[in-house]
Parts: sequence; structure tokens; C-alpha cells
Amino acid sequence: MIEKEDPVITEEEAAQYDRQIRLWGLDAQKRLRGSRVLLAGLGGLGAEVAKNLILAGVKGLTLLDHEKVTEESCRAQFLVPVSERGRNRAQASLERAQNLNPMVEVLADTDRIEDKPDAFFLQFNAVCLTGCSKDAMVRVDQLCSQNHILVFCGDVYGYYGYMFCNLGPEHNYVEEKPKMVKKSSGDANDGPDAKKVKVDPNETTMVKKTSKFCRLKEALEVDWSSDKAKAALKRTPVDYFLLHVLLKFRTDEGRDPDPRRFAEDGRLLSQIRRDVLETLAVSADLLDDDDFISFCFSEMSPVCAVVGGVLGQEIVKALSQRDAPHRNFFFFDGRKGNGMVDYLGPN
Repeated sequence: MIEKEDPVITEEEAAQYDRQIRLWGLDAQKRLRGSRVLLAGLGGLGAEVAKNLILAGVKGLTLLDHEKVTEESCRAQFLVPVSERGRNRAQASLERAQNLNPMVEVLADTDRIEDKPDAFFLQFNAVCLTGCSKDAMVRVDQLCSQNHILVFCGDVYGYYGYMFCNLGPEHNYVEEKPKMVKKSSGDANDGPDAKKVKVDPNETTMVKKTSKFCRLKEALEVDWSSDKAKAALKRTPVDYFLLHVLLKFRTDEGRDPDPRRFAEDGRLLSQIRRDVLETLAVSADLLDDDDFISFCFSEMSPVCAVVGGVLGQEIVKALSQRDAPHRNFFFFDGRKGNGMVDYLGPN
């Protein structure tokens, strides 16, 4: 059901994507050109990802969102005009999204992701989930893994953001490396080391590599009481456990922490933190209330831009099969202005 890459790129497309073709090559651009992506959730993070994918030149992008445009939507994302308040977010984002690049087919879907049958997801090369429940993400991740479809998840909670990717048990890609050449016999340093190789700064070569990824369910359901997990706890960012708390809040309340209910939701977050850390069998001191409760409300545009940039870039890299991907999480803490990448967990 997934289209293969076209053998020829038109002159118009070559001109449109000239800079990108020079950056990562024609073959990579052709793979992007032949890819269809599903993007669920058109909040601030979703809008950033949509922009990056459309400008990169994927073949088609489907915007899936059943939510209505609110005042917060207008503040958090730039694809929705202020006049569209009360309209479906995917439909309201469609015109500006399409105007970013007329060569990309952009569609809007107003259904709930939970109502979509399995067959719906099989028409895409990659699926990106934002603002979804844990159950929905696990279901889609398992389905796509079985059908060799790339999966990405991400969210922004106030100053915090994360992304997760599952590119399957064997993701192939190429990486550009400096070319190693033998020293010529005429080098001034002829001697015992004359046959050694050196780096040629003027030449590069493409190296084929493979990475292995775990599923979201495995990444979240770590047995932290095992010796192996305990040994890995020191290199596990606290944001991993914060993610568990925020996903549990979304599951229990059917929404994210609301600044209009700051006192009430703060108490709920505190209780959920205690319950989650106890369930995971890790110390209650690992995540302090004061360390996160005041900073995880609403989508902040600057954080959406950073996390959306990373998430969009990872989707482009995976579809084009160019450069090493992150495995499997990326966490961002806007209070510190830094991110943690390449965290696979103790499994």
C-alpha cells in the first residue's frame, strides 16, 4: 500500500529543494518525496512538526485532530488564524500548512485517533503522535512495528518536552564520514609508519550502518527492581519518570494539567507522582514536587519550537535514511535550556 520512491525528480522540484539536495543528496530527497506521513495532534508541537515536514518535501501529510480551536491553541501554534476559534484544529490548520509548500499534498482528518481502524495506519510510511493517550500510542506503535512503519511520539508540557522514536528492529541508514587514505610513498615521514592511513579532509565516503530500536511499551515498562535496571538508574534522566507522571495524569483526567486549575491540578500531580514512583519501585526522592509542578502547565511556544525541530529532523532523517537517528528518547528541559538524547534505557 505504501508507494515506492519515484525514479525521476522534476525540474521544478529540483529547484524547490536545491539546498536540501546539496545537503543530503538526491537519493535522500527522493525517499522523502515518496513518503506519506500521518501527524496526530495539531497543538503547538504538532504545528512545528507539520511545518518542518512540509518544507522538507514529503509526498503527503495527513493532519489528524478531533479537538476544537481554543484561545490557547491560537497562542501555542501559528497555523491556526485567530478568527478560527471553535473550528476543528486540523481543518483550521490546513490552509496555512498547504501554503508552506504547494508541492506537498496536505489533508485534514477530524476523527479521533482511537476510532481509526488498523487499516487506516497502513497507508503511511511514518506516523507521528502528539497529544495522544498512552494507550493510543502503545496500540499504534505495536501495529506499525508489525508492518514496518516508522513511529514517533512527542509532547510538550510547559518547560518540558520529549520525543520517542521506534524505527524497528533493523533501521538502515548511511552516514557521511571523512575518507581514510594511505600515506603516499613520497611523504617526508617515510618509515615504519608509512603504510598507516590518515584522514583526507577534502574527501568523504558514505558508510552504511544499522540501528536497532525497542517498542514504546518496552521502553515504558521497565522493571526497575532488577539489578540491571538499578545499575542504569544513574544514567536515566529524571525526565523519564516525569513523563510517566504526565502520561498518568492524561490517562486519569482525560486532559493535560490546566493553568486555570493550577492549585487543584498541582495536588493531583503530587499524588500521581507518589503513586507512579511507588509503582515503578524507585525512590520517592527521585522527583521532587517543587522541581516540576510549577513548570509543566500549557504548551510553551519556544519549547514547541525546540522539540518540534528535533522531532521533525528525526522524521526527515529516518525517511531519507540519512545520518544516525536518536535511540529512543530525547528529553528537553526549558528551564536549563538543554536536552538529553540517545537514551535507550536498561533493556
